[in-house]
Amino acid sequence: MSAKPNQQQQKTPEIANLELISTTSALDMVDRQIIAHLQRDGRRAYGAIAEDVGLSEAAVRRRVQRLKDSGVMQIVAITDPLQMGYGREALVGIRVHGDVRKVADQVAAIEEANYVVMTAGSFDIIAEVIAVDDAALVQLLNDSIRSIPGVTEVETFLYLKLSKQTYAWGTK
Repeated sequence: MSAKPNQQQQKTPEIANLELISTTSALDMVDRQIIAHLQRDGRRAYGAIAEDVGLSEAAVRRRVQRLKDSGVMQIVAITDPLQMGYGREALVGIRVHGDVRKVADQVAAIEEANYVVMTAGSFDIIAEVIAVDDAALVQLLNDSIRSIPGVTEVETFLYLKLSKQTYAWGTK
């Protein structure tokens, strides 16, 4: 550790490239390739991804961390609600009088709500919810959602069958 104070450390091309990329908000093709690999298998080894995208394992690790830190992506376990004990899934359309943001925040705070968006259209908010059974769904709708100040109407769309669910988009 006897580095000379005026000695400039040489940066590898990967580090220089990473610093250049991290100063821009756009994703480059390598970022998109890394994301695509992780969308197919979130547990794929960084070394295997590195071989496919032409970077070192360390560079892939840094890019993944940057993508996670910036909120571009998350790496999570996706579960099947039915196998986790939730017998009911529904999409809930909510109409609001007043500040939609406040209501959306309150809906988002409900544990059974796993997706909440403010929308333009016939509903102000759309939320995806899960419940153990019909009784739990009724309680969720009545006690948790309809009781929020500002909620004027709630329309529920029960899921009968999931035909498609994918997470492999957004890398174009």
